[in-house]
Amino acid sequence: MSSPAYPDRRVALVDLLDRVLGGGVVVSGEITLSIADVDMVHISLRTLVSSVSALNPPPGRTLESEQ
Repeated sequence: MSSPAYPDRRVALVDLLDRVLGGGVVVSGEITLSIADVDMVHISLRTLVSSVSALNPPPGRTLESEQ
């Protein structure tokens, strides 16, 4: 059994949300509905969670200029 990278570090929900919204996160998943081992419906889901300011940089500043 492995131990966490930072066992004594506690993260507040506000700090976690700030970090996620600042950089963004992609959540993906799949759902399959089946009856009698026959797949009836297969759904793939993907969503991007980010702040608007992270997706739309201010005028004159582009992602290419930061690299």
